[in-house]
Amino acid sequence: MTTNAIKHHFSKDGSSTLYSENFQQYYHNPNGAVSESQHIFFDIPGLTDRILAKNDTPLSILEIGFGTGLNFLLLLDKYLSANSTRTIHFSTVEAFPISGEFAKKLNFQEFLNNDQLLPFLTHVFHSLENGTNTFKNVLGTNVRLDVFYGLFESLEEVSEAADFVFHDAFSPEVNPELWSIPTFEKIALFCKKDCILSTYGAASKARAALAKAGWYIAKAPGALGKREMTIASLTSSNLKGFTRLNEERLINRFDKGDFGN
Repeated sequence: MTTNAIKHHFSKDGSSTLYSENFQQYYHNPNGAVSESQHIFFDIPGLTDRILAKNDTPLSILEIGFGTGLNFLLLLDKYLSANSTRTIHFSTVEAFPISGEFAKKLNFQEFLNNDQLLPFLTHVFHSLENGTNTFKNVLGTNVRLDVFYGLFESLEEVSEAADFVFHDAFSPEVNPELWSIPTFEKIALFCKKDCILSTYGAASKARAALAKAGWYIAKAPGALGKREMTIASLTSSNLKGFTRLNEERLINRFDKGDFGN
């Protein structure tokens, strides 16, 4: 599988991001990589509170697009800082992983509380082989990382049904397959009924695809100058507190071809 052609950049909050020559897009919001991830995948869906809660209820996360590994680093940093002992399964998919040598250029360590995280991330990228790569008891914790090196369409199972989904693929304009009805239907198969999916994406066509795949949809304030982001769940009551969207209207528009589908 071809490795993505990439260039290193610094986003406006000082944290590293990458630019994909293949997809002609940044991996993160150029206004702030760490700030964006924190907002979209931790603060808005309530995952930060779940990690910090004083209980041992297991958590499972499914991520579409491992990218630089930033989201996993932020999760592990929060986990270690909270002295948590809960079991966490983090399953992620990446078709075009960066090299271990390139991972060394990332400056995420400056934004983390625990200095052993970036060396571990470098080890992960050095170790990847096609298929599922499992890292148990990460840094002596009860955290398990499964990195599927391949296309999402080839992923057949995850270790645990997901409580949270990080949908962090390149945008629908350049990677439409990962924002399609079949993709969102497949993600649902890997999730618990009360899971929360969060994504930076706010395109009506992508939201309609989610609705067609059986998800309930809501919007939330976007990160760093973006007006909106999207929150979704397979259980409508999970979206209390968010501004709900009209799934039926989105489905009708999709069926009429309003989005050029």
